[in-house]
Amino acid sequence: MEARLYLVWLACRLPIACCRRNMYKKVWDFRKIIVLLCQSIIKQANSKMAALKLYPVGIQTFSEIINRDLRYVDKTEYIYRMAHSGGKHFFLSRPRRFGKSLLASTFQSYFEGKKELFKGLAIEKLEKEWTEYPVLHFSMAGGKHMEKEQLQRYLLYILKMNEERFGIENDAIDPNIRLSSLIQTLYKKMGKQVVVLIDEYNAPLLDVVHKEAELKELRDMMRNFYSPLKDCEPYLRFVFLTGITKFSQMSIFSELNNITNVSMLPQYAGICGITMEELETEMSADVDALGEKLGKTREETLAALREYYDGYHFADVSPDIFNPFSLLNAMTNGNLDYYWFASGTPTYLINMLNKFQVMPSEIGGSEADKSEFDAPTEKMTTIMPLLYQSGYITIKGYDPETELYLLDIPNKEIRVGLYRCLLPYYIGMNTVKGTTTIAKMSAAIRHNDIDKALEMLQTYLGTIPYCDNTDYEGHYQQMMYVIFSILDNYVDVEVRTLKGRVDMVLRTATHLYLFELKLNQSSDVAMRQIDLKEYPKRFALCGLPIVKIGINFDVATHNITDWKIEEKVIINDITHKEGV
Repeated sequence: MEARLYLVWLACRLPIACCRRNMYKKVWDFRKIIVLLCQSIIKQANSKMAALKLYPVGIQTFSEIINRDLRYVDKTEYIYRMAHSGGKHFFLSRPRRFGKSLLASTFQSYFEGKKELFKGLAIEKLEKEWTEYPVLHFSMAGGKHMEKEQLQRYLLYILKMNEERFGIENDAIDPNIRLSSLIQTLYKKMGKQVVVLIDEYNAPLLDVVHKEAELKELRDMMRNFYSPLKDCEPYLRFVFLTGITKFSQMSIFSELNNITNVSMLPQYAGICGITMEELETEMSADVDALGEKLGKTREETLAALREYYDGYHFADVSPDIFNPFSLLNAMTNGNLDYYWFASGTPTYLINMLNKFQVMPSEIGGSEADKSEFDAPTEKMTTIMPLLYQSGYITIKGYDPETELYLLDIPNKEIRVGLYRCLLPYYIGMNTVKGTTTIAKMSAAIRHNDIDKALEMLQTYLGTIPYCDNTDYEGHYQQMMYVIFSILDNYVDVEVRTLKGRVDMVLRTATHLYLFELKLNQSSDVAMRQIDLKEYPKRFALCGLPIVKIGINFDVATHNITDWKIEEKVIINDITHKEGV
């Protein structure tokens, strides 16, 4: 800023000097320069002021964000588009903490005709009428961890709260009858069709999704509660529901066949979350401010944010989307961390992973047909739909010829956070000591000291209690996979070669490690298998030195007994061996 001010001072002095030398034609040129410099300074100042806005972390009410002048990424064009699409019933599925509640709140302010809240936003230029409708806003987030009777009382409670807003009294004990009566009474009283917004519609069901009997009981109750949304269609202007899992999975809306699922439509792919374009434009100053805190250039800051929080896609044609909760937390705190997982890991996910016996290495890297995204829970043969909708995997590619989607883990935050959550199931519940050991292992591997890393792991495994189901090789393979995934390096298991499969492959910035694991045998046996099946040849063109590692685990001690390491440097078919 000081340099720019100096240039302005200099530009002001130069015309005077030009006049003294009768160089009048140059005066006009310098005047232009002064104007441009002043505009640049004003623009920069405005940008800095914009960066000073506080971030609405944890705030889900649109009116509060606007009234407090907090950072708001403009999604109102999507609001207008959906409200004027000709449809009436809409459903949107997005992972938790992705802005669904804020979106529902924005819809509420819009349909209540609060034009003043939308000043300067995209919808201000689009909407001409600003009609005020009666709006019913229900959040099912408060209905978690409830049995049938508790859930019924909760439904009656949120109905009563909405009734009191409009001065309506009703003592009906059946939630569906009461909802139907509320909609029709509002229509008659206000003379306008009613808007119904239901946030986290399936929240009461998620924690029992793995329990068939309890799921059926609660699902039937919720289906009964939502049934008026079809029966009262003439009295409704707009119905919008949000949730994590899609409605067909819970079979709640089997009778509501007129709802439009916008979850995978390209035109709504960016309705929740923050796109790369929004980050580089609306949040440009915020990126620069974060870069200053991190000591990084703008390009380095954007690259780091992409690595941690980007990578989500919700349609076959979709912009890159950042996790908004994690991104805003990073901006607020001035550092990159695993914020999404720190806010809580849903128990239903772990329960469903156990139900379907999904191995950690099986998460991601899969293909799916579009129909699989809507598989009913009762008929779900894989955990893929739930993983996708929960945000643990996302669309990474689409083949129009086969109509198959490529699904994988979106970013570093999810990869590291997910495997940290799974860690206790493989190394015991002492995760504090486990994570510190892994941190030290990571440092050792960065210095190419794999021997030290394995020594640390051996020491740690010797301190944890016995775990069930550790008498097969696959357990130790998955344990190693989880640990090395947390180390923030590329890792894969059962990698095909010409003569077999490598148990595990680890790639760092400097080396490629090939692991062969044995149970109750020896590291020599493991190493001989690597040589016999010529695993290194499969990776000869990787451009990195290849390190062979044979490891033996003992069932009795549930630990590593011995290991052997040998480095192979393959250059133009010439192999050099170095013992490590």
